[in-house]
Formats: sequence, C-alpha cells, structure tokens
Amino acid sequence: MIAWVTTYLIWIMVAGFVAVWLFAEDRRGKLYLGCSAVAGLVIVLILVKVAGSLYYDPRPFTVAPYPQPLIPHAPDNGFPSDHSSAAGLIAVVIALRHRWYGALLGIAAIVLAWSRVAAHVHHVTDVIAGLAFGAIAAVLGTLLVRAIFDRTKLLTWSPLARLVGAPPPAEPGQAGAHRR
Repeated sequence: MIAWVTTYLIWIMVAGFVAVWLFAEDRRGKLYLGCSAVAGLVIVLILVKVAGSLYYDPRPFTVAPYPQPLIPHAPDNGFPSDHSSAAGLIAVVIALRHRWYGALLGIAAIVLAWSRVAAHVHHVTDVIAGLAFGAIAAVLGTLLVRAIFDRTKLLTWSPLARLVGAPPPAEPGQAGAHRR
C-alpha cells in the first residue's frame, strides 16, 4: 500500500487540481488558477534546484542500516523531495481559491510526504522542506499573478479577455468611458 501511495497519489492530486480547474472555476477563474499554478511551478522548480545544490542529503536506503526502498529509486540527492514540493504546490494553489478542496489536497500532500519517508526514499527533513517550498511557491506565484492582473488590468484590455469572457473596453465618448 505504501508503494502505491508513494507512486500514484501525486497523479490523483494532479487529477484533483484538473477537476477543480474544470468544474469549480468560471472562465476568468480558470485563467487565474492556471497562471497561478504555472508561476508557482516555475518558482518551485527554481527553489528545488537551488536548495538541492546548496544541501546534499543522501537517500535513506544508501545509509546503513536502513532497509531497501519499497520502490525503485536512484541513489541521488534526496533534498528536497520533488513529490512533496509538487504536492504542496497543488494543495496551496487550490486552497488559496477553494478552502475545502485545498484542505483535502493538503491532507493528500501530507499522506504523500509520509509515504515517501515510509518507503525509505526520503528523510523527514526532505519532505518537510518539499512541502514548505511548494507552499511558498504557491503563495508567491499567486501573488505574482494577482499583481500582474491588477497592475495591467490584463483581464480587461488584452486579447486574453476573450478567453475569460471579459467585456471589451468602452470606446472614447461612449457611456462608461473614462480618462486615466
């Protein structure tokens, strides 16, 4: 069971993200959530790469007297956990827009992190750091997207507005038009 959870729960979380994106968001929300996830993904990849280059933590199964891992895994740097980082990112990006779905995905992220430790492919510090990096990236990505959308009024004046159903800007001289 641990091997199954550590291998497949991340894909169930991705499917959960897609389900929320498809069914719980309007057109504008889809763009906002998607952009937040992409921005968060870029940020988490940078955080994981930098952290992994600054700190080396051998996989538990490479250090005696740990048992062999429950899943096949390369004996590379285990810090931070990529799976936990992705799970933390998914859970927090969703939680920032939908608390209950985010809470469910947060529980799944914790279970996934625990399973990676139980499968002997990560130490506890690896998965805690991964969850933290994912959460930080989700918040930063969401703040970045919010700042871009608010600052440039991206959803009201760009060609992307058609994708989210925003009304076209008022022509000068029409009712509702204003000067900046």
